[in-house]
Amino acid sequence: MDEKSLHIAMYPWFAMTHLNTFLQLSNKLAERGHKISFLLPEKTISKIEPFNLHKHLINFVPVTVPCVDGLPPGTEATTDVPYPLQPLVMTAMDLTEPAIEAILSVLKPHFVLYDYTHWLPTLAHKLGIKAILYCSVSSVTIGYLLSPERKLREKILTETDLMNPPSGFPSSMIKLSAHEARRLVFATVQDFGGIPFTERQSLCLTLCDAISFKTCKEIEGPYCDYLQTQFGKPVILAGPEFPEPPRSALEDKWVNLLGGFEAKSLIFCAFGSECIMNKNQFQELLLGFELTGFPFLAVLKPPIGCDTVESALPEGFEERVKGRGFVHGSWIQQQLILNHPSVGCFVTHCGSTSLSEAMMTECQLVLLPTVGDQIINARLMGGDLKVGVEIEKGKEDGLFTREGVCKAVKTVMDENSEVAKQVRENHGIQRELLMKQGIESSYIDGFVQNLLDLLMPN
Repeated sequence: MDEKSLHIAMYPWFAMTHLNTFLQLSNKLAERGHKISFLLPEKTISKIEPFNLHKHLINFVPVTVPCVDGLPPGTEATTDVPYPLQPLVMTAMDLTEPAIEAILSVLKPHFVLYDYTHWLPTLAHKLGIKAILYCSVSSVTIGYLLSPERKLREKILTETDLMNPPSGFPSSMIKLSAHEARRLVFATVQDFGGIPFTERQSLCLTLCDAISFKTCKEIEGPYCDYLQTQFGKPVILAGPEFPEPPRSALEDKWVNLLGGFEAKSLIFCAFGSECIMNKNQFQELLLGFELTGFPFLAVLKPPIGCDTVESALPEGFEERVKGRGFVHGSWIQQQLILNHPSVGCFVTHCGSTSLSEAMMTECQLVLLPTVGDQIINARLMGGDLKVGVEIEKGKEDGLFTREGVCKAVKTVMDENSEVAKQVRENHGIQRELLMKQGIESSYIDGFVQNLLDLLMPN
């Protein structure tokens, strides 16, 4: 078969992080001459169109999102609604099944890549199309939470079950505390588009032709091998998620602000667009930064119950940190700031995109996961790879203190501490590995070859 003839459809969960992840892979495949049909809500097309680097090969196919009781009129994606309503966006996506069947019947792609639409593999197979589950979370997370060893269809997981990895899981430092396991137990039974989230994901994993991850074997190899054995199907890797080069320069206000501090002296904290803390923990985090004595820039959403970050600041905080502490409540050029010479420490919620961007820099990592896969990511980074330090939390209540924040930051910022030396050395090894010439290209070439192999007759 001529490699150039591959036609791949994409149908990701309607959340910007997922859409961007699928588009990033689409750009890499289109660069090699493959045709992409990208299915997404009509109004969302304009938001990601600027990031389509191969418009002659990547075609956006508009999908009409049905109305669902409980969703505001015109809702298309998770960005249109508050977090509690996001499961209803999945309900709306499920109702697109007839429309997706009609679209795929006309397009006739070789493959369709998806993540949460558990019905898509059956539909695809009916049309003679291969279905590839492209996971937005790590193989470590899937293996820990959703391994068939968990017997998710036979029982409801308990807190005790999730505190330790499943049978056969690769030797690792990944374990959960009581409060983390408790929250994840709740997530396993939480309704997501009319069915429990883990049931949906289990169907996605068992019905697909292959499972794929945006990672490399050098970092997650044992976990990928474990999943291949557990699910009895190919696990194919698209390689490390390299951030796209910035398309603009750093805004003058940040250039001027950051330029006033010494090299590697500033703490940068950013928790993503969907991480909203309660007011107490929001304040403890900022008070922890104040306690370090270092300059800092914190990019945080207003906490629960507050309209702005300014209204949630601790009493007297602005006056005490004036000139060295800055809190920003909206989007910022994270990748450019991470690479600024004055930034020495990155406090992250451990979302996969943020970690990918941080691993390509020399910033020391302080890990503060809040939900789900972020927790597993933090254990992988802080425990297995030892490229960062995780902020301590209460074992039962899961709360951190200003003293804990200060301790973790000072640990990685102290060039003479043994922990900082080890973290810096390990981070350097991983960065060198990820930046090795040709690694990205070789993984995408391997990804394409794995797709071709799936089209070969058994």
